[in-house]
Amino acid sequence: MRSDLRRLSGLTLSLILAGGLALAQGSAPTPQDLEALNYYVSNGDSRAADAELRRLRAQFPDWDVPSDLTTLGQQRSPAAEIDRIYRQIAAGDLTEARQAMDETSRNFPGWTPPPEMERLLATAEAQAAFDAAASAGNAGAAIEIARRTPAILRCDRVNNAWRLAELQAAAGQKPAALQSYRGVIASCSGMSEVTATLEKAEAVASDAELVELFRLANAQLPGSGPALKALETRLRAGRGDTAPEASAPAAAATGGAKRTPGRTAVAEADLPAAGRPRTAGVARSGGGAGLSAVRAAAQRGDWRSCTGLTSGATSADMLYERAWCVYNLDRPLEALAAFEPAASGRLGAQVARDARFGKTLALLALNMTEEAARLAAATDLTIQQRREVEAIILDQRGVRAYQLKEYRRAIAFLTAYEDLTGGLRRDLAIMRGYAYLNLGKRTEAKRIFTELNNQLATPETRAGLNASR
Repeated sequence: MRSDLRRLSGLTLSLILAGGLALAQGSAPTPQDLEALNYYVSNGDSRAADAELRRLRAQFPDWDVPSDLTTLGQQRSPAAEIDRIYRQIAAGDLTEARQAMDETSRNFPGWTPPPEMERLLATAEAQAAFDAAASAGNAGAAIEIARRTPAILRCDRVNNAWRLAELQAAAGQKPAALQSYRGVIASCSGMSEVTATLEKAEAVASDAELVELFRLANAQLPGSGPALKALETRLRAGRGDTAPEASAPAAAATGGAKRTPGRTAVAEADLPAAGRPRTAGVARSGGGAGLSAVRAAAQRGDWRSCTGLTSGATSADMLYERAWCVYNLDRPLEALAAFEPAASGRLGAQVARDARFGKTLALLALNMTEEAARLAAATDLTIQQRREVEAIILDQRGVRAYQLKEYRRAIAFLTAYEDLTGGLRRDLAIMRGYAYLNLGKRTEAKRIFTELNNQLATPETRAGLNASR
């Protein structure tokens, strides 16, 4: 099993970004290449159609241009099918997504699945297989799946490494389990990942091994000494050492948490998926007839037309517009790739800032919370952008902490979210109630559920009230 999870995480993201910019080549344009020409012809814009036709002829010199350009509209692009495949992957309908991908390839001979779609589906399939093997207690199968698809062991999926270590420990392979935990500590740079790993590793580590793990953590997280020392003191106290247990505030100082998919078994209410805005206000750049049509589609919220018009785009201007459109079609992987040229500064400082804001939102849409937090911290966002990003980060960290049964942290994150936004969504408020309940603070939990039930009585609030009595 590979231990360099952090390097893999960066490599995976760089491949996504590189692959997302690849252009289809061939002797004739595909239906996607003809989207812009179709648009101009159908709207009677002969000047723009002539310009697009010249571009296509230069790119595809062997193409026989139809004498009647109106027939091009019959070569339909699989935009709707592509959207459906991404939605199926996001919903976990992986068999249907694979079938839809194969059917789309057959029905549209000029179309091949983009690399990021293939990778996303392959990773989701590997995750599902890993989950099945882990649930069955089959450590050998889980290890083999992780070996074939190491992307499932990257730092933003750290729970997979934890589950693998737990399987190894249950199979009596404590040295292997300890090595799995050691790999996370040596590779992941998030405070929450490291501290949670140390807490889990304590169950299989000897006193000397625990000292070694904390030494490794201190080397990995310089500047976090006080928080790590508090955690070490608490873990040693649990072993019967005379050192006093760390106080709750010190233990809470060990940082945020990352999201894992799924639902907790503690509460009956559905846990929230981290929210994100459907649109974003951004600075605009450049000009040109084609760009004007793209912007017009984006301004009226016609994301599909915008995406079709920017198919095969190579300019930073067009890719920037496309990035926001595919983001609003729930295709964050494509958005990450399309934002990159503008984010690197090709369109000026203000657009670069807004593109990095877009990349941050896309990372959050992929639940890559810590990667998004690092990018946001390194970007001079506007006050509004920073509040928006920080709210989503607190949302995701609160959910993740709850799923890890770190209820004090969950409450701290959700309270910070409430302070930042001026309120707490109902699903998050229910989660905070259950967090208090799991800490044995029934009075506070009952107060929350009573208030929610008085606002709107639902099966979830009644269940919370019954549980807190």
